[in-house]
Amino acid sequence: MNLDNIRIVLVNTSHPGNIGGVARAMKNMGLSRLVLVQPRQFPDEQASWRAAGALDLLEKAMVCSSLDEAIADCQYVVGTSARERRIPWPLLDPRRCAEEMALRSGREQVAVLFGREDRGLTNEELKRCNLHLHIPSDPAYSSLNLAMAVQIVCYELRMLLLADTLPAAAEDQWDAPFSTAENMERFYRHLEETLAAIGFLDPAAPRQLMARLRRLYGRVRLDEMELNILRGILTETQKFAPPTPGGGAGES
Repeated sequence: MNLDNIRIVLVNTSHPGNIGGVARAMKNMGLSRLVLVQPRQFPDEQASWRAAGALDLLEKAMVCSSLDEAIADCQYVVGTSARERRIPWPLLDPRRCAEEMALRSGREQVAVLFGREDRGLTNEELKRCNLHLHIPSDPAYSSLNLAMAVQIVCYELRMLLLADTLPAAAEDQWDAPFSTAENMERFYRHLEETLAAIGFLDPAAPRQLMARLRRLYGRVRLDEMELNILRGILTETQKFAPPTPGGGAGES
């Protein structure tokens, strides 16, 4: 993927604040090429205010007098559409569409078109596109703010770009190895001994206490550092327990 080959094209945007919001959404996700087709108000203070730290995208935004000018050098054009068309057109959701754009952006210029806030892209504009993109929002309230829609598309591109660097599981970057079965057994013996010493566990009628504690710690999955902390707490606790005949400190 080459993000420098992907441009976000806003067609006839009516509110300058939305242009600023789009610039911020793009910069959040690492895109930098913003093209404006006949914006109603631009430049504008509201656009700058909404852009926050993305003023550089506004400053270098390309302003065009027509859609033809905005996409003249593009080999692949994607148009966002919120409604079904009479003639079926190639259409994908943002995730699958991002895969298409990522593949083509390596060697081609790609444009993603976003239409007017109140009515989107016209049928004529959508006919200029190789692919239509539809965000499957809830039909009960399907309206999306322009910056939100751009953010969704840019996010999917960002996730593809980072796919090989993101953790595959929640614990991939854990800072200590997880406890071995052998060390867990030592912990359970130490725990049982300590609970008995302080009178919390009756060895003659243990019920299901240790089984439930095993289930608890097994569900949590302790790492070696956490296990050592807990065993240190047990050792200190035993110092305050009344001595028992034949009793001793927890095993090491």
